[in-house]
Amino acid sequence: MKNAKSSYKSATAPVHSFCLTPAIVLRSWPFGESDKIVSFLTEGYGKLNGIAKGAKRSRKRFVNTLEPFSLVSLTFKDRTHRSLAFVHACDLVRPFRNLTTSLEKIAYASYILEITEGLTAEREENRALFEHLREGLIFLEEKEPSLSFLTFFELRLLKLSGYQPALQYCRRCGRSWASDFQTQWRFSPRDGGVLCESCSSLRKEVIPLSSDALKALANLQGANSLYSPQLPLPSVALKEGLFVLLRFIQFLMNKELKSAPFLDAFSFA
Repeated sequence: MKNAKSSYKSATAPVHSFCLTPAIVLRSWPFGESDKIVSFLTEGYGKLNGIAKGAKRSRKRFVNTLEPFSLVSLTFKDRTHRSLAFVHACDLVRPFRNLTTSLEKIAYASYILEITEGLTAEREENRALFEHLREGLIFLEEKEPSLSFLTFFELRLLKLSGYQPALQYCRRCGRSWASDFQTQWRFSPRDGGVLCESCSSLRKEVIPLSSDALKALANLQGANSLYSPQLPLPSVALKEGLFVLLRFIQFLMNKELKSAPFLDAFSFA
């Protein structure tokens, strides 16, 4: 990865009234007869939407650089009184081609892109979040997808975007989960964390959460790296935890995730 890192500037820099920054293509869609609108997660400017003029017809300026999962060096310029930036150029740094070698990797990668886009505010610099997505895509390209990877990615994404769920104690009364294994714990998306049996009776929309699933989520929330040795966590507990996190993320985004049904075929099989 050293070569890839050295091929673009890690610090953003103006280029004759243009801005230059590393970016990951989240998605793109046609606009008019020849243009494309592209959503990027950038290192220096947060999430950014831009218009790439002539991208549907050009065979030189944007060849293979506006595809999802692509790591690029993006040159753009803000347009006065316009919400879309002008995409001047995209230089491909890493295409992540191995992500498209299997349907499973495509499913995982599509999902982490969608939830990253949905939980990231526009034009709010968050370099740690950019690095998290980049490392996640590298992990998926070089290693096999796993439930523990996906759970860790979601938990770290929630933390970096300001929505870290409370898993160690009841969100309402403060009772510690670790000191009371016998209590039937539940997760409340609206409260952003777990509730004890007594407090959960005050909420209608809560999700039962077993002690094994809660322990798995708490362990992964405390992990430091995607590359650290995977903990021997039971798959049943991880699937239960993933279901809870999916519901929480959908609540935060206020919509159904398009990539979730595709992912279900692999992560919940």
